[in-house]
Amino acid sequence: MAYKSLDSITRSDLKALGISDDVSYKLLRDLQDIIRNHSSATPPERWIEISRRILHPDLPFSFHQMMYYGCYKDYGPDPPAWLPDPKVASLTNVGGLLERRGREFLGDDSYKDPISSFSSFQDFSVSNPEVYWRTILDELNILFSVPPKCVLEKDTSGDNPGGSWLPGAYLNPARSCLSSGSKRRSDNDVVIRWRNEGSDDLAVNNMTLLELRSQVWLAAHALNALDLEEESAIAIDMPMNVESVIIYLAIVLAGHVVVSIADSFSPREISTRLKISKAKAVFTQDEIIRGDKSIPLYRRVVDAEAPLAIVIPARGSFVRMNLRENDLSWNEFLGKAGNMRGVEYIAVEKPAGACTNILFSSGTTGDPKAIPWTNISPLKSAADAWCHLDVHQGDVVAWPTNLGWMMGPWLVYASLINGACMALYNGSPLGPAFAKFVQDAEVTMLGVIPSIVRTWQNSNSTSGYDWSRIRCFGSTGEASNVDEYLWLMSRAHYKPVIEYCGGTEIGGSFVTGSLLQPQSLAAFSTATMGCKLFILGEDGNPLVSKFICVIDDAVLILNDFKVSGIELKLAWSFFIFPSSFQPPEAEGVGELALYPHVFGASSTLLNGNHYNVYFKGMPTFQGQILRRHGDLFERTSKGYYRAHGRADDTMNLGGIKVGSIEIERVCNSVDDSVLETAAIGVPPPSGGPEQLVIAVVLKNPELRNHDMNLLKKSFNSEIQKKLNPLFKVSSVVTLPSLPRTATNKVMRRVLRQQLTQTGLKSKL
Repeated sequence: MAYKSLDSITRSDLKALGISDDVSYKLLRDLQDIIRNHSSATPPERWIEISRRILHPDLPFSFHQMMYYGCYKDYGPDPPAWLPDPKVASLTNVGGLLERRGREFLGDDSYKDPISSFSSFQDFSVSNPEVYWRTILDELNILFSVPPKCVLEKDTSGDNPGGSWLPGAYLNPARSCLSSGSKRRSDNDVVIRWRNEGSDDLAVNNMTLLELRSQVWLAAHALNALDLEEESAIAIDMPMNVESVIIYLAIVLAGHVVVSIADSFSPREISTRLKISKAKAVFTQDEIIRGDKSIPLYRRVVDAEAPLAIVIPARGSFVRMNLRENDLSWNEFLGKAGNMRGVEYIAVEKPAGACTNILFSSGTTGDPKAIPWTNISPLKSAADAWCHLDVHQGDVVAWPTNLGWMMGPWLVYASLINGACMALYNGSPLGPAFAKFVQDAEVTMLGVIPSIVRTWQNSNSTSGYDWSRIRCFGSTGEASNVDEYLWLMSRAHYKPVIEYCGGTEIGGSFVTGSLLQPQSLAAFSTATMGCKLFILGEDGNPLVSKFICVIDDAVLILNDFKVSGIELKLAWSFFIFPSSFQPPEAEGVGELALYPHVFGASSTLLNGNHYNVYFKGMPTFQGQILRRHGDLFERTSKGYYRAHGRADDTMNLGGIKVGSIEIERVCNSVDDSVLETAAIGVPPPSGGPEQLVIAVVLKNPELRNHDMNLLKKSFNSEIQKKLNPLFKVSSVVTLPSLPRTATNKVMRRVLRQQLTQTGLKSKL
């Protein structure tokens, strides 16, 4: 849709959006006032004025779009939807640190202010890990029983390119979660707020730090009474609620290893994870209650032939079913602690590299990868939240997730280590009840995944609820959509969305955003602190942009060179470049790779060869082999990063490589009847170049007979106009929904297999 520039918008344009005459008169008057009084302002500055003075959640979203696109008409790519305010930058965690120590870190001549110097500080975090990570661990008040002898011990054997982090240190991350002896909180601070679905008109429940600590101690004492071996693997397969958080912390505090299993899994998937981890016990729930439905969970655990099960009742104090012989109810389990209620449990301290949690990738074929989190991974999660989402004391953090996925443990550590409160809704996050909980719990940082936002927008389920306490959003899980996230920001009076992309094996993110940088919709503004990113070209080597080198009076210009590691090293050696030299990054699209030294990242797999999975066959940079991740990323001309899905979700159309998400972004906005799409490259039965097929999910299932030929023409028109005139949609098929993994990632590979097997003219 073509939008007018701001100065050409009329009252009739507003009336066409359903805005009454008196409201449109005031809106237009305020808009003209901003245009007149900010005539020399840049489009981003003008947008910030409009979003603060004119826009509010009760206005039609179409008007928000008119203002946003009108403001940025002819602006070009990556228009920022939010700008940092220099007046409050020093109030952020990183901003305050830079104001105190920025000159010490960056030098008197280099440091200017938190906003101007943020990118330099990110570079500093990569080139000076010893100083940076000691500083951050001190800010987080991490408790060590034995301090590390250094921060990073680099590998010289070639077996562990990521090196050893915090060698010699002994700690227990659960102890840091439960500590009150810091500057961040007191025993009476509320650390968990929660509500059960169906109790939406009741007050939000609260648990103080003192109460949480007492409950965790009791559960840890009860674990000791089970006489399990030291560092036993103990599974959790239940919704993320107060009880599961208590259990998680108790397992870690007692020195055992949590095995994370999502509550949506089938008996077969549960069994696979129990066997890989060699779990000795499992905590589960008798059932999951969602509205009027009761979903058996304990029965699935039994069908998985699980070991000893401790069963928590979904409602009330008693389990509503007969248990296997030797299985325990929650009350029976806690009873094993005897008279230890209120007695401190002394945390079991383990080496920094010891395993504390086993998580699993969401693979669609074969066994999932079993990824151990060490005692360092929780610190990475907490540090990311501190640095990028600005979580601190007084915050209330909500993120609909499950302990079966990395964002579950992430939420525990990101909130509790930072002195914040976590908000847990025990029910579906898709409807108005969750939106009301966000309001009532006074959530200040709300995490989302794009498909949840899409559902909220299409169902208007947030209407009428006050989200003004939100300071920022976080988003992860899949690529987001510009208009959907513009809508999300509008619900909270245009608070920023911090995109957060990483992986279970990272312990957090490698690319994200910052409250000290402008944020563009559906884009990442920075590599995560401590991480360096590389986009690999078609030759498999990092893309590097033009570089100008001055030596005495000579100037050497290297234009967009791509050379092997040894050739690049020779060039640098000849010109005496320091080992810390970082060449400018080039814009472009390619597979993303990481510098190997990532704090908190995995170094082993329980059921795979870690080196072969993440390092074998990768190029080198400054003598260091890069770490494979597998995502396709773009670095834009303005320095933002955009995700384009998995590298194996690329297709070759007429000799041109393109990511599925690039095409899907275009197709999703072509027709109002389209809910979502999946773009797949399908080889024709007789061989030859891939053909582009668009799988479509319609907002109204009754429209399955929608004219697909007309939709195909619309797709072709927009794709050829916005991406490449040579791209052509071969076929359009409709689906009731897209196949997804348990972590909500679209399984395009499954669609590709189905389409290849059935033929393009067959129904899926």
